[in-house]
Amino acid sequence: MSSTRFKFRAVAAHQAPGANVLTFAAKAADILATCEISRAGRSESGKLFGFQRPQIAGHIQEIQDYLEKREAVLPNAIVVGFLGGAKIKALGDGIVEIMISTANGKPGFVVDGQQRLTALAKTGRDDFEVFVSCVICDSEEELRRQFILINNTRPLPKALIYELLPEVKALPKRLTSRALAAKLVEQLNYRPQSSLHGLIAMHTNPGGAIKDTSLQKVVMNSADSGAIRDHADTSTRMEFGYELLSNFYAAVAQVFPSAWHDQTPRTSRLVHGAGVVSMGYVMEALYSRTGSIAVKDFVEGLQPLSKNSAWTSGSWTFSDGTVTKWDEVENTPRQIQRLALHLVGKVKVAEALKQRSKRRKIA
Repeated sequence: MSSTRFKFRAVAAHQAPGANVLTFAAKAADILATCEISRAGRSESGKLFGFQRPQIAGHIQEIQDYLEKREAVLPNAIVVGFLGGAKIKALGDGIVEIMISTANGKPGFVVDGQQRLTALAKTGRDDFEVFVSCVICDSEEELRRQFILINNTRPLPKALIYELLPEVKALPKRLTSRALAAKLVEQLNYRPQSSLHGLIAMHTNPGGAIKDTSLQKVVMNSADSGAIRDHADTSTRMEFGYELLSNFYAAVAQVFPSAWHDQTPRTSRLVHGAGVVSMGYVMEALYSRTGSIAVKDFVEGLQPLSKNSAWTSGSWTFSDGTVTKWDEVENTPRQIQRLALHLVGKVKVAEALKQRSKRRKIA
C-alpha cells in the first residue's frame, strides 16, 4: 500500500507575519503524490475551478530530452501551495520539518513549474531531486493570488536570451539551432570586416537597423535546408556561413544602395524583417545555381531585381495580381513567403532568359 504520509526537512523564510514559506528538495514522484496539477475549467454551472494552463506537449518533450542527460541540472524551483493536510514543526535555526498527509486526498497544488515537473516525471529518474518552494495557504483565493503574482512577472527579453545562447552548451534542440544562428549573427555584427558590422540591432547594440532575429531566421533556414546545411566540412561551417551572409548582404548594399544605407525598417523594407528574410531565400537560390559565395557573383545575380523592387516607394505587384504598397509588407510568415516567391521568381526568370539567349547565339 502506498504511503499517505510524507516528511521533508525544509528551510523556512521570514516574510509576512504569519506566512509559512518553505523550500525543500523532493523527487517528482513525491511532489505528484502530494500535489495536484489543477487545470483551469468551468463546472456545468459555470463556476471556475483550477488555474493551470493546458500542458504543452512539445515544451514538455523538449525539457524531458534535456533532463534525460546525465549532466542535466534544474535549479528552477517548483512552486506549490498547500490547503490543509500539511503540518510544520520547527527544528531551530530556520530549519523545519513539513509533514504532509494525503489520507483525505492531495492537499497541495502546483502553482508554477507544471511543465518541468511533468517532464521530469516522464523521465522516470528516481535519482533526480528538484527544489520545491511552498506556501501554506489559508484559502483557495490565496492560492490563486499566488499563482497570478508568480506567473505575471516580466520575462527576460528574447533578444537578451538569444545573445546569451552562444555561450551555453547542452541546450535543448530548439535552442541549439538558435544558438548557432545567434553566434553567426554575433560575428556578422562585431567582426570589423563584416559587411553588416554594427548594423544589427541586438540587446548589446540597440542602435542597429536590422533585427538580429531576422538574420537568425536567414541562418536557421540555411542551416535547415540550404547552403549552410550542404557545406560538408563541419569544422569550417561557421566560417562559411559568415562569408556567405557577409558577402551576400554586401552585394545587396551594392545593388540597392539607396534602400540600404542610412535606412531603418520604417523607411525601407529592405532592412525590415520581411525584406531581410525574403532576400535570404534569394541568396539560397543564387548559391544553388552558381555554387559561389563571391560578392561579384551575388551582385550579378541580383541585377534583375534592381529595377523591379519597391523597397522604399511604389508598390509590389505579385504573381496572383495582388498589389501591395511598399510600406504595407509586414513581417509575417505569409507575407514573407509571398515576397520571397516573387523575388526568387524574378531571379529565375531572368536566368532562364539568359540561358535561352546563350543557346540562340550558339545555334
